[in-house]
Amino acid sequence: MASNVNPTVRRRRLGQELRRLRELKGMTAEEVAERLLVSQSKISRLENGRRSISQRDVRDLCGVYEVEDHRIVDSLMQMAKDSRQQGWWHSFGDIPYSVYIGLETDAASLRVYDPQVVPGLLQTKQYAEALIAGALPETASAEIEKRVQVQMRRQERISTEDNPLRLWTVLDEAALRRVVGNRSLMRDQLEQLVEQSQLPHVTVQVIPFDMGAHPGLNGQYAILEFPDAADSSVVYIEGVTSDLYLEKANDVQKYSVMYEHLRAQALNVEQSRQFIADIAKEYAR
Repeated sequence: MASNVNPTVRRRRLGQELRRLRELKGMTAEEVAERLLVSQSKISRLENGRRSISQRDVRDLCGVYEVEDHRIVDSLMQMAKDSRQQGWWHSFGDIPYSVYIGLETDAASLRVYDPQVVPGLLQTKQYAEALIAGALPETASAEIEKRVQVQMRRQERISTEDNPLRLWTVLDEAALRRVVGNRSLMRDQLEQLVEQSQLPHVTVQVIPFDMGAHPGLNGQYAILEFPDAADSSVVYIEGVTSDLYLEKANDVQKYSVMYEHLRAQALNVEQSRQFIADIAKEYAR
């Protein structure tokens, strides 16, 4: 499970505080960059938590912002130190979506919409292997195995009895009908999905084909919310070469409203569970 210090979350909190100090000083990121002889993009990456930040960076920024309270400086310096520690996922080497894993590890709740596949937190090992191999055909078997291991480790967030992740997922019927691997594998996957949907902290709903057009047709996304009020919610959109993280309140609100529409249009929990079970039986024939 997660350590007491999550470097990804520490970077976000530190970046938010540095942005607040800059805005209190009435300076733009460009003006700060000019003062420190660095690129504006570096300042932006430090503030959005996408870049590791050193204690020297914090010291220099506090100097520019004329922070005189040593307690504030010391606190920020400690956050910078914590943010450079490694989370459990770093032991697996270079993981393309490591920022997301860091956020997911510390999240209190996660709302997911997926139109194509069963979400990673609910996948069987065999489904995950077949999915990764099919989606990344040029990937070496060792890399596929590493990604599967990370997937299984991530699932500890919903299998643990100690403060499990509150997961709400809305699936399109296509995710249930797409045969990943083979029919036997799909049957096992859907049967596990039915079982997992009965956990008190996991909710699964399905939008059947005959529901027609709905707000999720633009693609997959996830909304992460955190236990600490200081950590803003994040909308995560997975990409092929890069991922998108939206943290502005207006963006999060728009996606949250869209998710409520998805929930409303989907089958209810009991209907969804039966719908999945019926398709699982089809795969058994």
